Amino acid sequence: MKRCTKCITPETHETIHFDEKGVCSICRQHEFKKEKIDWARKKKDLDALVTEYRGKYQYDCIVPFSGGKDSTWTLYYLIKEYKIKPLVVQFDHGFMRPNLHENNKKTMRTLGVDFHTFTPNWDVVRKLMLQSFLEKGDFCWHCHTGIFAYPMWVAIRQQVPLVFWGEPSAEYTSYYSYEQAEEVDEKRFNRFVNLGITADDMLIRLEGKVDERDLQPFKYPPLKELRKLNYKSVCLGSYIPWDVKNQVEIIQKELGWQGDEVENVPPGYKYEKIECMMQGVRDYIKYIKRGYTRPTHLASIDIRNKRMTRDEALELIKKYEGKRPPSLDIFLGFVGLTEEEFVQIAASHAVSPWKYDHSKTGLGVKTHDFDKWCKAGAMPRKEAEEQLKRYHVRTVK
Repeated sequence: MKRCTKCITPETHETIHFDEKGVCSICRQHEFKKEKIDWARKKKDLDALVTEYRGKYQYDCIVPFSGGKDSTWTLYYLIKEYKIKPLVVQFDHGFMRPNLHENNKKTMRTLGVDFHTFTPNWDVVRKLMLQSFLEKGDFCWHCHTGIFAYPMWVAIRQQVPLVFWGEPSAEYTSYYSYEQAEEVDEKRFNRFVNLGITADDMLIRLEGKVDERDLQPFKYPPLKELRKLNYKSVCLGSYIPWDVKNQVEIIQKELGWQGDEVENVPPGYKYEKIECMMQGVRDYIKYIKRGYTRPTHLASIDIRNKRMTRDEALELIKKYEGKRPPSLDIFLGFVGLTEEEFVQIAASHAVSPWKYDHSKTGLGVKTHDFDKWCKAGAMPRKEAEEQLKRYHVRTVK
């Protein structure tokens, strides 16, 4: 499997392409970010944007918030730099860990902000998880779409036109480059957030098993309503250079934000994806499909920032990638699958030239808080079998 000659991102990474020197498009985007962008001018653009909307509405802006490092930094920066009044909006995907709740409480109290959170119907969520896993080998459709669509519904209801997100997608993929203007709009939502499946598609796929009203949080609002609001939905990282490790140090010091263990992620990256107890499963699926996981992503970022050599990165991924996470047992209960069915479905979405060998899979270790994770809400096996039949998956009794 071909990897970038500069970082270690493989050819199976979504949207990636390599130049004549074997350097990936994401590394080239980071070179442009560091060498070509006038960040002083970008900061002035940000100043002007905040001034344009400040004080004209009940809230100066909406900040969608997971509680992870990027959304926490976004909220912290906007308040400290501009002393604005935001409405913080959290879409609860159903997998938040105990430490995350503590971080959220500290952040909200320290910064003094209004906090709005929404948790969708779990019965609907588990149907959506299984359906998107069957179709795309990605059970996170409800999370992707909810996180990006729901805050826009809140913007309309509260009449708050300015929405600030965190890092631009150019930081990690090539759906957009740093040379392009990237707004977090319906075009971006349909390009890569919803996996090519709309909420209307899901309603048809699930054949009346869910109410159309239950899918509204996962559906991008009508463009005419957003235009009427004169909305502006942007990434903070389009205006200031994104540097995760430096930002993490600041929020740890200023907010008491704490990192955590994450399944099959090296201990040096305790700031990464701490908000989701299913992150290990998501990475495991990625390994089955694409032959790499989060350690490759993290090490590649450190290579680009000259914090790690390529050889060190290759040694790191040998140690941490390709292991079965303990959280898989919880996930299988949530969606009513056997492990054999799970592997069969994930492997059916493999990206060439990668070929997964299940016999070489090692075992991951439990995180310190594993026994505190919520395991309630399993899908009845009969219900799962109904969804499986339409996709010709061999059910295992």
